[in-house]
Amino acid sequence: MGKSEKWPEPRRIKTPDGTILHTWDGKLHNWDGPALLPQGVKRLREYYLYGIFHTEDEWREKRRDRTGLPWYKNPAMRENARQGG
Repeated sequence: MGKSEKWPEPRRIKTPDGTILHTWDGKLHNWDGPALLPQGVKRLREYYLYGIFHTEDEWREKRRDRTGLPWYKNPAMRENARQGG
């Protein structure tokens, strides 16, 4: 992505029947919760990341993986990297 290209904006769309869609770059996507709430009913929620459907447990696991320290800042991983010197 070059400097001249703009980052896509996330959008929240509510249809006339009450369905709530969270989209990013034209795909269903939401890191903060369900991306699709059919007719606004939380019981029927569906989780999507980059347009790919996930169960709630899979979504929670992927969401957990995106937080935390990168490997090079994790003290345990830094010790392993220094074994040679």
